[in-house]
Amino acid sequence: MFHRHHCHAGRDRRYARYKRGSAENGGGPPWRGAGRRSGRVLDHGDLRLLTLQLLREKPRHGYEIIKAIEERLAGAYSPSPGVVYPTLTLLEELGHATVAASDGGRKLYAITADGTAWLEASGPALEAAEVRIAAARAAYGDGPPPPLLRAVENLKLALRLRVARGGLTEAQIHALAATIDAAATAVERT
Repeated sequence: MFHRHHCHAGRDRRYARYKRGSAENGGGPPWRGAGRRSGRVLDHGDLRLLTLQLLREKPRHGYEIIKAIEERLAGAYSPSPGVVYPTLTLLEELGHATVAASDGGRKLYAITADGTAWLEASGPALEAAEVRIAAARAAYGDGPPPPLLRAVENLKLALRLRVARGGLTEAQIHALAATIDAAATAVERT
């Protein structure tokens, strides 16, 4: 009995911040629209539309698409490579995108004529996605800049991966700590 109560109490604390949200967004996170069931910024299919829109602007690598979406959403959402690359593959299979060039493992994607026609036919859906993106950007716009968020996440991931590999000597542990402390000091002085 205690275990159930303890888990329930932990869940309540974990999600309490969403209960404090404003009434206009249903008490959820700031990027969630009123009456929406989930906190997703993009609805089903929006990533395909947004990806094609970015490719219509200019050919891009997958990583460039991730960064462009992150910047458009002011850091409120950053798609993972596990979402973007399958989307690019799907667009390629549908004939909406093509690989314009390949440099080693990096593919440069471009929109096709069929992709441009499909994007134009999807005008209302694209406009709705742009409204959600603008709302997320406005709600999150006062947050940290996306490049800083990305840098912090990269550091945390690198540290977790290095620690998980194990085998750190006492000297390596102190060297890593000193490097992170030096970075923190440099950030404070900037």
